[in-house]
Amino acid sequence: MKHALTGLLLAGSILAQPALAADKLLLKVPVAFSTELPSLGTPIPRVAEEVELMSGGNIKMKVYEPGKLVPPFEILDAVSAGKINAGYTTAGYWAGKIPAAPLFSAVPFGPEAGEFMAWMYYGNGLDLYQRMYDEAGYNVKVLPCAIIAPETSGWFSKEINSPEDLKGLKMRFFGLGGKVMEKLGVATSLLPGGEIFPALEKGAIDATEFSMPAIDQRLGFYKVAKYNYFPGWHQQATVFELLINKDAWNEASEQHQAILSEACKASMADSFAEGEALQAGALKKNVEENGVELRKWSPEMLDLFRTTWDQVAAEESANDPFFAEVYEDLTAFREEYNLWEENAFLPRL
Repeated sequence: MKHALTGLLLAGSILAQPALAADKLLLKVPVAFSTELPSLGTPIPRVAEEVELMSGGNIKMKVYEPGKLVPPFEILDAVSAGKINAGYTTAGYWAGKIPAAPLFSAVPFGPEAGEFMAWMYYGNGLDLYQRMYDEAGYNVKVLPCAIIAPETSGWFSKEINSPEDLKGLKMRFFGLGGKVMEKLGVATSLLPGGEIFPALEKGAIDATEFSMPAIDQRLGFYKVAKYNYFPGWHQQATVFELLINKDAWNEASEQHQAILSEACKASMADSFAEGEALQAGALKKNVEENGVELRKWSPEMLDLFRTTWDQVAAEESANDPFFAEVYEDLTAFREEYNLWEENAFLPRL
């Protein structure tokens, strides 16, 4: 099977082939998201195919579906301890262990995908990302390996027209956006993707957010909650990571390290393109076939979310010096980027 990654990397792989070390590398990779979910779970099987091709079969990645080898929320600890040598997940799942971790996955009212990647690769983002794990005592090498564009803001069984409508809701919510919702009276919980629909169906939660329309559609949220809100202020872009045990990474040849790094970098472009290609069709199907009603947040509600996020960001920065350092660095990058964005891009319609 040919994929978009092949076209990006084939020329480099041909040049590298004669110099490849003969040693073999097998990465056992439990994933936090079903590989059936487009842009979210599909990138890592494609990366596995590409690294095997580029290495002439010297690198193999065996991908395990969620929970088959390690539960999604235990991947970081398992990779660090060497129980497994790799895992595919998102840094936002480690907020309870590392306060700054969500900043490397999704930031409320934060950068869109292009700007996020610019900060990661050509700002200080990637260095800070690795420093975070190093200073927190985790024995892992981190490679950003997929990125998606804006998510939906949530699925609700009733319309939300005012702050009062949020109070008392039980809602699955991810990352720093969850802290915003908590301040607005929502009882939040973080559930893995496979557990969300049963929780909605049984009434354990009243509402949820998870991902983009094409992904949420696969999980069937529209069967229970008919009001789908936009824009996804809490996740304008979301980054996913390949974690590799640091000892395994250091023992790998430079060629193998380069192949893995470049395959993940190519996957960032590929996953973004895949996600962007699928959403319009998913929205159309939701409305025309699934009875979903699309809703846009009012300017007043968006202002409320934004001012509440500013409070959360200030509190998190005050409580954790590394969070403050990362957020200040990202903010400074965005302020400079804004000069380009305001002049180069067409105004939003």
